[in-house]
Amino acid sequence: MVIRTQQPSLPIVPSPIFTKVSTMTSASSSLLLSVIIPTRDERFFIDGCLQSIFSADFPSNRMEVLVVDGMSTDGTRESLEGWRARQSNLRILDNPYHVVPAAMNIGIRAARGKWIIRLDAHSEYPANYLRLCLETAERTGADNVGGIVTTLSRQENGQEALVQALTTHRFGVGNAGFRTGGREGWTDTVPYGCFRRELFEQIGLYDERLVRNQDYELNRRLLKNGGRIWLNPAIQITYYNQNSLSGLLKQAFVTGQWNVWMWFVAPHAFAYRHAVPLAFVAALLGVIFCFLFSSGFARYVLASMLIPYGLMALAASLQQALRHGIWTLPLLPFLFLAYHATYGLGGLCGIWKLATKQSPVQHTSSIRLARDPILRVSE
Repeated sequence: MVIRTQQPSLPIVPSPIFTKVSTMTSASSSLLLSVIIPTRDERFFIDGCLQSIFSADFPSNRMEVLVVDGMSTDGTRESLEGWRARQSNLRILDNPYHVVPAAMNIGIRAARGKWIIRLDAHSEYPANYLRLCLETAERTGADNVGGIVTTLSRQENGQEALVQALTTHRFGVGNAGFRTGGREGWTDTVPYGCFRRELFEQIGLYDERLVRNQDYELNRRLLKNGGRIWLNPAIQITYYNQNSLSGLLKQAFVTGQWNVWMWFVAPHAFAYRHAVPLAFVAALLGVIFCFLFSSGFARYVLASMLIPYGLMALAASLQQALRHGIWTLPLLPFLFLAYHATYGLGGLCGIWKLATKQSPVQHTSSIRLARDPILRVSE
């Protein structure tokens, strides 16, 4: 199934898509910003998230906050009701489909602001976050604007330093500038995002087949249609990551699967950095298979792969140990390998499930995708 847009490609710059008359629910003349927060069972994080938003240096009478709740059962809804009683510009919307892309589409349809900022309940935001997003978008003419993610753990159990070290180095996560502290400028993706409302009429809404990676696919679709994305490191986000190595490895495996499934439904979203762990693991398995026929050749190939990898892992581990504690140095090289191998194995599992028609993207109802006329879906 392929998403096709009804509008011609976006021009590069400036961004005349911003001047297009919207055919969605007309935005209020005074309401400037709609903040959309998908959430489900986030009782440990939702209060901190909303506290940071309502403490922003942005006029509350110029914004609305839409929390789209995926039918939470852990007390999140009760917390939200408490916030709604205190904040007149907070609205709670139901998301019976539970998943993030459906939540975003529900929120976008209900939004009344001229700008839409997508936030995450697992994060907290400095007081200048909303203002800097809008100022940067106006200054650059970018179609999407975002900043840098600082990953923290909710619990300090010793493993959080290892998790942070693995996920904040280029060797661990590739050239994702928003994770590793990139410079200001044009990029291929940013976390969450700040958009003009009209953009979604040009390129469509979030792809609801993608339970994960929906933000990245949307950004790649934006680029495919001629739009541009700007990274401003002054825009900071505090994200609460996995607080255990087992949780991180499980997340890596699942993300590896969803990368493959994303490429299947949206080939334009392919990125080499996401494919490197998959290629690495596939090559290792190929070399192991070669041992059955020529052990000498296989040992040579294995050494040619693992020695450069080991040297890069040691260099990255030393750099991260200086930041997160020298005690992490003997552990990080092996954890980098485990992280990459798990990510790559997830990709292989994703391919297997595609081949055997077991992937969720092959069974998602097309009715859900087609219920908004902005998206045209073809088999």
